[in-house]
Amino acid sequence: MNDESDLTGTTPRRRPKPDVLEIGGRKLKPSTLMMGHGFDPALSEGSLKPPIFLTSTFVFETAAAGKRFFEGITGKRPGGAEGLVYSRFNGPNQEILEDRLGVWEEAEDALSFSSGMSAIATLLLTFVQPGDVIVHSGPLYAATETLIARILGRFGVHYLDFAAGASREEIDDVLARAKALGRVSLIYLESPANPTNQLVDVEAVAASRDAAFGADERPPIAIDNTFLGPLWQHPLKHGADLAVYSLTKYAGGHSDLVAGAVIGSKALINPIRMMRNTIGTILDPHSAWMLLRSLETLELRMSRAGENAAKVCAFLRDHPKVESVGYLGFLKEGRQADIFKRHCLGAGSTFSLYLKGGEREAFAFLDALKIAKLAVSLGGTETLASAPAAMTHLSVPDERKAALGISDNLVRISIGVEDADDLVADFGQALAAI
Repeated sequence: MNDESDLTGTTPRRRPKPDVLEIGGRKLKPSTLMMGHGFDPALSEGSLKPPIFLTSTFVFETAAAGKRFFEGITGKRPGGAEGLVYSRFNGPNQEILEDRLGVWEEAEDALSFSSGMSAIATLLLTFVQPGDVIVHSGPLYAATETLIARILGRFGVHYLDFAAGASREEIDDVLARAKALGRVSLIYLESPANPTNQLVDVEAVAASRDAAFGADERPPIAIDNTFLGPLWQHPLKHGADLAVYSLTKYAGGHSDLVAGAVIGSKALINPIRMMRNTIGTILDPHSAWMLLRSLETLELRMSRAGENAAKVCAFLRDHPKVESVGYLGFLKEGRQADIFKRHCLGAGSTFSLYLKGGEREAFAFLDALKIAKLAVSLGGTETLASAPAAMTHLSVPDERKAALGISDNLVRISIGVEDADDLVADFGQALAAI
């Protein structure tokens, strides 16, 4: 939460107390910092938790202060706003949230958005110009694919993609072909891929990018880290420049809000902030406040969900009506296992379940569930199940769905924090109903 001195030389306003980031040389963990980082109760009447700042605009101490703040907002002076200006630009709840979001991956800066897709759209609009080429992994979330292929395609933007599990040689080939098409302005990844759970080798992508482009022309690498972040994967440490989140999922964790985020270096976040200021895709203060609540239990929720998923998947793997289970914890050998070992800190709690049969069997399974809810989304406290081919990825052309493994017998499951044995019983009776 920013707080500024009176720039006319009169008595300065109180500044927030410095954040405590270490004690006796011990660096504090993210789960500890979520309880107070970025907020000084003394600036809000001693309130233990940040209030919700439901205001459209903020009062300046002086005209000179207002001018300086707008110099930062408009980009005339680097560094962004040094104070609160207007709720399309910033606000206390959003700034506290952004401070805490960056902690998990040790990112220099973070921005919050009104949804995951508004975060992705703002990112794309920042870096991509007509005639440019986007290189991305596949599959992507269906709305992301639609935005790149159909919406940006109307403005002369081209794209080439490689499969999520592509090798360094395959990535090299795609980047070479992309350079021949035009200026490559962005490399966009999603790992694990939605809904197949295939991993992208971020280190290989970064090495391929660095070999193909000079230092002054390298496109940034952005990655959707929603499925495993921020607890089980830190892609900024493996060569990605920006991490994108649907905060609706694990960060929010209660299926009661919609939000998004982008985190990364200040050099890349600043131009995204300028775009957000212009098109107004910032998160609202109430949702930001709810996310502050959610971040306090993020590690607990994700850890419990991950433990539950391991037990559920162990049951599903050997069931006679199951064709296969796309669970990262089962990776033991091969390229995907190597990526998992290098990139991931846990197997997550969202996985792909391939049933023997097709749409009829998938629908019968889903309709028979009693504890798990038949709904799209993931990362909530409750267990959710859906049929991607008929729901979230319905808009993807049939031939592309087939090529990417998004088949009619695929069920995407996100495990929650219920009792694991109860979930096993639920999936068991639902399989028996097929």
